[in-house]
Amino acid sequence: MGTLPRLGILLSGRGSNFMAIADNIAAGKIRAEIAIVISNRADAAGLEEARKRGLETRLIPSKGFEREQYDRMVVDVLKEKKVDLVCLAGFMRLLSAYFVSHFPNRILNIHPSILPSFPGLEAQHQALQHGVKFSGCTVHFVDENLDAGPIIAQAIVSILDEDTAETLSARILKEEHRIYSEAINFVLSGNFRIKERRVIQSSR
Repeated sequence: MGTLPRLGILLSGRGSNFMAIADNIAAGKIRAEIAIVISNRADAAGLEEARKRGLETRLIPSKGFEREQYDRMVVDVLKEKKVDLVCLAGFMRLLSAYFVSHFPNRILNIHPSILPSFPGLEAQHQALQHGVKFSGCTVHFVDENLDAGPIIAQAIVSILDEDTAETLSARILKEEHRIYSEAINFVLSGNFRIKERRVIQSSR
């Protein structure tokens, strides 16, 4: 049995998707290990949670740095830790072309909408304001544009008449936790190809 793929987790807040990934690794549902958890914010609850779980963490504050200048520091740590796949888990920064070039098709993000609808911040609020009947979440490869890389997996969540941004977010989050781990397994399998914008499962 070879060495396990090494994940690098980047987060800025509570890190609920990080916790779901870590739980699924512990349960044997993802064959990988978390090599490092990095945050740009000292007050990120996810960083403390990672420490409690005995994982290696690194605080790299982003305040005062240009985007690429900051990304160079993060990439250096990910390379030092020999990370195979980078997973953004509520990392509130747009990655530079420099960062993306070092991990081509090896950076994943999850977004709480059915992309390309409602990219950016407060996607659930955007969906309610727009009056759509369905929302959901999307796991996609990351490029240097906002929420724009090729789509790996999506889940649909119906919007109820009485929904608020909070109630909708909670239902979407359950689906996020499910499909992010599925998408990680899919990408780690290597059993896919990217044709234009489409992520296509390869036939064996």
